Amino acid sequence: MSNQPNRPLIGISVGDVNGIGTELIIKTFSDHRLLELCTPVIFGSNKLINFYRKSLPEINFNYQHSKDLSRPVHKQVNIYNCWEEEIAITPGQLTDLGGSYAVKSLVAAVDALKSKKIQGLVTAPIHKKNTQSSSFAFTGHTPYLKHAFGVNDVLMLMTSEDFRVGLVTEHIPISEVAKYITRESILSKLNILRDSLVRDFGIDKPKIAVLGLNPHAGDEGLIGREEEEIIKPAIKDAKQHNMLVFGPYSADAFFARNQQVKFDAVLAMYHDQGLIPFKSLATGEGVNYTAGLPAVRTSPDHGTAFDIAGKNKADSSSFLASIYSCLDIINQRQEYGTNHQNPLKKMRAAVLLANAEDERVDPLAS
Repeated sequence: MSNQPNRPLIGISVGDVNGIGTELIIKTFSDHRLLELCTPVIFGSNKLINFYRKSLPEINFNYQHSKDLSRPVHKQVNIYNCWEEEIAITPGQLTDLGGSYAVKSLVAAVDALKSKKIQGLVTAPIHKKNTQSSSFAFTGHTPYLKHAFGVNDVLMLMTSEDFRVGLVTEHIPISEVAKYITRESILSKLNILRDSLVRDFGIDKPKIAVLGLNPHAGDEGLIGREEEEIIKPAIKDAKQHNMLVFGPYSADAFFARNQQVKFDAVLAMYHDQGLIPFKSLATGEGVNYTAGLPAVRTSPDHGTAFDIAGKNKADSSSFLASIYSCLDIINQRQEYGTNHQNPLKKMRAAVLLANAEDERVDPLAS
């Protein structure tokens, strides 16, 4: 077995066993050209793969068992069995079993990621209702990854080519959003976003737009005080930390006028404020990236899609984009690390930062 140092091991968690995750995995890796770019390790079971493979008769999908993650079979799909027992697979059904085995796959994959047995992780969708338990009290992948890696904060960042939207708050009720919008939380997310744009996406001087919380971005305090008392001071703090941050902008006008093209990323205050325009404009190829982790994790920007599970109707475009994004970020991080060990590169970065002064004019002011 030959060593393949330039072919990263990418872990794949299967998600809810009754959702579309396994179908997406089979469809994606049936294109053997991907095996020239990475070696996939699927954290699930061969029985699960075989069950869904029967419903995809036209697809040629082969795999190898991998009992030792230190010795994967390159140029092959590797299955790492997280369980051996037979389980009841009922496509399209929200069951406790579907959630518990989704968690088994995810925990095993994250353990491998933390121990650097794999270089990146792509997660298939889970359902928040049936994954909740006393041992997994998380509202989704993002808070679990924050906990697993022991970091102070992470950022849910949706990406599609040059369009990126980060969120200050994620999966919380709309009635509770305002209390989570603080000067500290906004600045924390902006720091993670700026650092990720530099290190993970190779953007030397990223420009970030910040959306307001209220309609019309508060109309100077007439429709809520959060913009005046919280968001604007947070933006001022960010600028004092040499960030190119602008706003707050009224969310409806911002996207209606296609203003996102003038920025490297947008920071939205809550889930739907950011994800409705993102999913509308990045149809089919959006990727959810967890910024702020020491490791790379991506996922498709959709859910378990129980309504089409097991029917050979799932579109693998977003899952494939997640694989490519994971590989791109791994490569970019390696390049960033190499460049910042070079004193000439460090000097160039310092000059770029000094030259950033002439770019502090709001891109929407002209």
